[in-house]
Amino acid sequence: MEDQPGDLLDLRGDCANCFGLCCVALPFTASADFAIDKDAGTPCRNLQDDHRCGIHARLRQKGFTGCTVYDCFGAGQKVSQVTFGGQDWRTGPRDQARRMFDVFPVVRQLHELLWYLTEALTLPAARPVHADLRRALEKTEELTRLTPQELGALDVGAHRQDVNALLLRTSELVRAGTRGRRKDRRGADLMGARLKGADLRGVSLRGAYLIAADLTGADLRGADLIGADLRDADLTDADLTGAFFLTQPQVNAARGSAGTQLPPSVARPAHWTGSL
Repeated sequence: MEDQPGDLLDLRGDCANCFGLCCVALPFTASADFAIDKDAGTPCRNLQDDHRCGIHARLRQKGFTGCTVYDCFGAGQKVSQVTFGGQDWRTGPRDQARRMFDVFPVVRQLHELLWYLTEALTLPAARPVHADLRRALEKTEELTRLTPQELGALDVGAHRQDVNALLLRTSELVRAGTRGRRKDRRGADLMGARLKGADLRGVSLRGAYLIAADLTGADLRGADLIGADLRDADLTDADLTGAFFLTQPQVNAARGSAGTQLPPSVARPAHWTGSL
């Protein structure tokens, strides 16, 4: 794994300190991403008694690609060890288990915001809003430490909107320094687009649909990729140096090569061609 900022490493899933919450709390449907149907609150058939996945090393071969592109941003261990004080859902009261499964997705959203806010504070161009970003970071961290009852009643959507306004301002400040900046492509439908060698420097691709897009050799330096759907996008030899608000699940969902240049905040997936 490539070197990553320490604060961002703290926002990675730590399965050893989690009770397999993503394998129980979340539902999934039989598809190209999952081999079976599973209801929310029902343990995956591959989850072992020690909360480890029995096919972790063979998830893609077994039809569970969706599991390999998921990251809880550290919410699993926060809910397991902090919110519920280390109380296992298997041995605790049934109503507590239900609360744990309900709270997990809420804390996961908050931890994703912590990821973006932490990264934003590393961007020198965003210095004019660093004070506001720090306040938002502190507020979001406080929310992750609410009681289960308080988290259940939290309007996380409203908080996301407040944080998003700051992240938008951050994006504008960072991309303003890119020469020849292209137009805003937020939410653009670029599914299957032929963008081989495209100059996308400093472009906002927030929430853009880039599913199966050909980005071979594309220049994505300094691009805003928050929420961009990169499933099966071809990033072979693409340059994402300085691209920001890019998460590990996005990278894991894409295809790439040893020649793909990534920012230090994410690691090169093992399934990419030519990966070490």
